[in-house]
Amino acid sequence: MKNPVKQIGQAEIKNFLLITLGTVLTAVGIYFFKFPNNFSTGGVSGISILLGKLVPFLSPAVSMWVINLILLLIGFLFFGRGFGLMTAYCSMLYSFLTWLFEVIYPMTAPFTDQPFLELCFAMMLPAVGSAILFNCNASTGGTDIVAMILKKYTSLDIGKALLVSDALIAFSACFVFDIRTGLFSLLGLIIKAFVVDSVIESINLCKYFSIVTSCPDAICDYIIREMNRSSTVIDAIGAYSHEDRKVILVACRRSEAVRLRQYIKTVDPKAFMFITNTSEIIGKGFRTV
Repeated sequence: MKNPVKQIGQAEIKNFLLITLGTVLTAVGIYFFKFPNNFSTGGVSGISILLGKLVPFLSPAVSMWVINLILLLIGFLFFGRGFGLMTAYCSMLYSFLTWLFEVIYPMTAPFTDQPFLELCFAMMLPAVGSAILFNCNASTGGTDIVAMILKKYTSLDIGKALLVSDALIAFSACFVFDIRTGLFSLLGLIIKAFVVDSVIESINLCKYFSIVTSCPDAICDYIIREMNRSSTVIDAIGAYSHEDRKVILVACRRSEAVRLRQYIKTVDPKAFMFITNTSEIIGKGFRTV
């Protein structure tokens, strides 16, 4: 029998490593691709880029560090000990990494002369990083802290409010820098909105089986013993044949789905299977909330 304490410890370590990876990916995308091209796609990083232009002696990395620190202090002031420690960790690591990159590898110009290519990396890396963090119930703080405060004390639609503020920051790049930079920033904001959701769905993607079969015992035994999962069995009658059948309902990971499908074909070649993609499964063995 597996030790539950050891399992919890391993899960916490895995979660911590994933959160760190997500923060690193976000910082890499922001510093190496977003900052040099002045892509102001909203959030604290977008404000820092604008401040870097308006206040030349203040680099975007330093601005972001200061703003994140202030927002963290505000978060602890409003929420006390209930404020997420992981959010504080991610926010400080995120700010520290961008500052460290600036010290180790100063970016005086973009890597390439292809702004759209740079925009793709500037959006993709932070989007993947953010998706990993959201999937672990963490974030890099910043404007998320403002959203938490607004959600607690007002009845505003937080999602729309943040979208409007990000759009205003991106639009400001047209005046602080130039029209091209502003348009790229607005385009990046749109790309980011779609990519984050797509990556989260891909990370959580599972398979849902509805199996119509005459051999339910063998299939259920395989699901329980080999996959360490359970299933739901429903009585059914064929509309044409009027023969008794069983419908087995089971959800599993993608890697498990391949093995289950192959096994079903060996024990019941006439089984009828509905296999559906889903990224929202809540319950034991999947997401808990």
